[in-house]
Amino acid sequence: MSIPFRMHTVVAAIGLAGAALLSSAHAQVKIAMVVPTTGPLTQYGDMVKEGVNTAVEMANAAGGINGKKIELVAVDDACEPKQGPVAANRVVNSKIGYVIGPVCSGASIAAAPIYNNEGVVVVTPSATSPALTDGKNYHFIFRTIGRDDQQGPAAAKFIIEKIKPKKVAVLHDKQSYGQGIASSVRDDLKKANVPVALFEGINAGDSDYSAVITKLKSAGVDFVYYGGYHPEMGLLLRQAAEQGLKVRMMGPEGVGNPEVNAIAGPAVEGMLVTLPADFSANPKNAAVVKAFKDKKRNPSGAFQLTSFAATQVLLDSIKAAGDNPAKVADHMHKSTFETVLGPVAWNQQGDLKSFDFQVFEWHKDGSKSVANK
Repeated sequence: MSIPFRMHTVVAAIGLAGAALLSSAHAQVKIAMVVPTTGPLTQYGDMVKEGVNTAVEMANAAGGINGKKIELVAVDDACEPKQGPVAANRVVNSKIGYVIGPVCSGASIAAAPIYNNEGVVVVTPSATSPALTDGKNYHFIFRTIGRDDQQGPAAAKFIIEKIKPKKVAVLHDKQSYGQGIASSVRDDLKKANVPVALFEGINAGDSDYSAVITKLKSAGVDFVYYGGYHPEMGLLLRQAAEQGLKVRMMGPEGVGNPEVNAIAGPAVEGMLVTLPADFSANPKNAAVVKAFKDKKRNPSGAFQLTSFAATQVLLDSIKAAGDNPAKVADHMHKSTFETVLGPVAWNQQGDLKSFDFQVFEWHKDGSKSVANK
């Protein structure tokens, strides 16, 4: 079992994509953060950066890894599948052997073959699509979050047992992540004999979803599940309210972003969302939570602590196996790590052996609470 490192605060060197690949005379271990720093999903990149930055600051203040300081390099993939390979090649060409990210499933799936073939260790704290790892035989790809086929059943179970709807609509954004988790929820609802009146994709980035809302009204649904991200969820909530459709809506962790409040307005009240359990409430994480708050960062967001844990396991492995990506990957496959998420271990394909998703209720003031019904 690997022992977690002990850390405090120091500022890590961070660059953005254009200037990211400059070397530092003082940094001896480089880790790339592959995150969206442009596009509509930058908030998720900010969550990941908060977690990684906090972990690295604490590690560097405690002396780094075997006396070597850690430098973080931010590389932008805009959460777009077509940019995933571009970002991966930047990392490879810069001879960086470790990545926290990518953030989004589509970009992760597109980039993973490059990272794996080039021997770059990747730990994504947020990409949940099973397609990232299923049937791929990757050795260098890991994640510190559960999969959609764990998250989807958690959502469906809550809908079946707590909501008990008469007729459900399941919508998605036609992308790897959104359609995958929507399909998982739909399938579990059908197994429980919950009528799914509509299963339909919408176009991400559109500004008017009145046509689909009309379909929802015509179908007589009393609950809507949406697989996708917060910009579209916010619009669906707001436009449904404007058109007099009074149904509760639910989404995966991709909708759990404070920006959804700005888009949906008061209509966001009562939105349901599956998220990683609030690991910041664990008393064992008090020192880490304090480090976040000292920097005015939010330790209870969707991906901050999964990102912190991704950094923990990577740094612990480099410390144990040396600064050699192949040896680090070997060490990660055979070890169990004590992290802010609790014990972390992977199966052969780099998926967590277990992960705790919970259902939360979102509020119009931007807060959330554990959902009971």
